[in-house]
Amino acid sequence: MSEELPSWDELASQLIGLVEVRLLDPLEILLESGSDLSRARSRVVERAGAWALALLGEDEDFARRTAIRLVITLYPGDHGFNPPPGWWQTPLGQVMARRVGHPAAEAVSYAVAGEMLGITRQGVHDLVTRGKLDRHESGGVTTASVQRRITSSNARETSPARTTRRGQQ
Repeated sequence: MSEELPSWDELASQLIGLVEVRLLDPLEILLESGSDLSRARSRVVERAGAWALALLGEDEDFARRTAIRLVITLYPGDHGFNPPPGWWQTPLGQVMARRVGHPAAEAVSYAVAGEMLGITRQGVHDLVTRGKLDRHESGGVTTASVQRRITSSNARETSPARTTRRGQQ
């Protein structure tokens, strides 16, 4: 995974889309009217810019709290946060991995760790074998070690572990 965070535009656009699809569109269906939500849609565009600034800003604690608040709101569920494959490579997923790690798990599978890092499951296995990621006692990899890997300067080293799912280096 690159050490760079996504751009403000990419992140704000994804946040607007998520709020539209996950919150406003269902509300429009229930209310049987889109016109009742025009003010809310304008406010979401405004707030998405502020959320993106917070997520990309210098204040780690504020960014972390904002990320967690967004994920809790946009991905509610009774079984904990379990994003679909590929989510970790979206702008919000990249920010979440860097700022928080996995917000609902102390450990993740090699596959999820690979998604978070943007590498293959085999790449994760190689990093565990080389002591660059920590195994969790109950299996998988600790999310703390994945997050450390993302934020460390060592994340850019060239190695088999940097191989992406598409086989690129």
